[in-house]
Amino acid sequence: MATLYTQSDSNTRKTYLLISFFLIFVIAVGWVFSQAMGSSDILYIAVIFSTLMSVGSYWYSDKLVLSMSKARLVEFEDNKELYRLVENLCITAGLPLPKIYIIDDSAPNAFATGRDPQHAVIAVTSGILQKLDRSELEGVIAHELSHIGNRDILLATVVVVLVGVVALLADYFKHMLFWGGGRDNDNKGGNLYIMILAILLSILAPLFAMLIQLAISRKREFLADADGALLTRYPEGLASALEKISSDQEPLEVANRATAHLYIASPFKGNKVSKLFMTHPPIEERVAVLRGMDVK
Repeated sequence: MATLYTQSDSNTRKTYLLISFFLIFVIAVGWVFSQAMGSSDILYIAVIFSTLMSVGSYWYSDKLVLSMSKARLVEFEDNKELYRLVENLCITAGLPLPKIYIIDDSAPNAFATGRDPQHAVIAVTSGILQKLDRSELEGVIAHELSHIGNRDILLATVVVVLVGVVALLADYFKHMLFWGGGRDNDNKGGNLYIMILAILLSILAPLFAMLIQLAISRKREFLADADGALLTRYPEGLASALEKISSDQEPLEVANRATAHLYIASPFKGNKVSKLFMTHPPIEERVAVLRGMDVK
């Protein structure tokens, strides 16, 4: 039977294996495009531009997400019970107290953001405060604190950089090919094969990159579940909360595709999506893993 510790370690290893594969994939795609175009500039330009864009999002994404979500800052006097709950879990986790925001929406959900534990934010909907009991709410908050402690925002930013590099490489290559910026039409043998491979990658690589990004996102959810359960020592609280959140059929009005991956469970209701394209693991799998854990 898996323990909280082995589950956390397993998910961490799998995540970094995916990251390593992603890095190799990006380098391979860049090499193929560079060989096909006879220039390494395509790789350098894409990496620099994508990195600058992602660094900017790393510093300001929390403010943007909070604004898009119409979240309002909550002070201690506004909700003492919520503040004490978050504070107690922070003490147990050894984390600084994040800023707490509430989204006025009756759909139950929550997310964490911020570039590091010192600049972290937890946002919960008014619906989650109304519909979950204390142990369930503790499980949700512990899950979000685990995202903060595990530096998931930093990891997500690194992945955004890599996905951005692949997309820019593909777009730049197709642009250069269309405008005749590649090699002269004397490619034969191996060069012809490289060109054919590059054209295929320009079409398929962005899709593969997105799938890898989603796979990493799902692994981080499993890891946050395990670490959150470790923090509360009560996996059933989070398992029950996930069931209530997923069974609630009210969609979160302020959610969109840009922010959906941040929430503890998908904010979209009634959409049948292939598992490959899901931002979150199926709730049934998460609940089964939590209930199969040994807290001793």
